[in-house]
Parts: sequence; C-alpha cells; structure tokens
Amino acid sequence: MMTSWADLYAQDVCAIRGSTVQGGLGPFGLLTLSSENLEEYTSVFFRVFKTQDKYKVLMCSDASRSSVRNHKKMYKPSFAGYVETNLTDKRLSLRSLIDHSVVENFDDGGKTCITSRVYPALAIYGDTHLFAFNNGTETVKIETLDAWIMAKSKR
Repeated sequence: MMTSWADLYAQDVCAIRGSTVQGGLGPFGLLTLSSENLEEYTSVFFRVFKTQDKYKVLMCSDASRSSVRNHKKMYKPSFAGYVETNLTDKRLSLRSLIDHSVVENFDDGGKTCITSRVYPALAIYGDTHLFAFNNGTETVKIETLDAWIMAKSKR
C-alpha cells in the first residue's frame, strides 16, 4: 500500500515538496522577507491534502531560500505542522508577524504556530518585499490582506 503525502511527518513533506513544487490545492501563501527579484525569501504556505472524505492542511515555513549567504554553518530549516481546522467554509486564516530576522506565523486563530529565525542579506530595511503566491492548480482567493508597519520606538 502506497503512503500518501498527508501520512508523512509534516516537516519532511515541507522540506521535500517546498513552496515551488506544484500541487492541486497549494502550495499557496506568502513570500516574506523577499528580495525584489526573489533571490532570497522565506516562504510561509499551506498545502491541502484530501484523504478519503476529509481534508488535511499542512502549514510550512521554509527558510531554505531565506538568504543568499552561503555560510556552511547557516541553519535554514523548514518547519511545519498539520493544522486542525474545519474546511467546510473553504477558508483558512494566516497571521504573520515579521521583523528583521523573525517570521512568526499563526493559523486558524493560533492553533498552530511556527517561528523561524532567518538572516537575509538582500531583503533588509527598505529593500524588503512581501508577495502572495499560488503554485497549485486550483484557484485560491485572498479575501483580505492587511499589512502594518510599526513605528520606531521613542527613546
């Protein structure tokens, strides 16, 4: 009997399939701390697997392309978790908090939280971009997307 992707360890699926390998419903999500020409980015994304009559949702934060730096000691892992959510309304939520080197993601009201530490070389200060993407064959609609820039602290 063949094992489906949805039966594998979440982090393994995220690392093997990543944000660039096309699927049906996903991967789709955000490219955070991105350089303008996508030389570096940290992808935060979902993949939805259908298992029998249920859906299984995978949320990933993939730092493998987070920096153009090629230090041997630079740790650029993928982190992932399966999301316990009800897709009867066909909606997923994602809240991401991003600063200079931290990308923290919460799905579906915080049921799953993934925090990644990254060290971009190009996507810093005013050269940081945020992109939405869908590398799946199914259409995904973003109903709302809000972004805020925090003011500098006053000393």
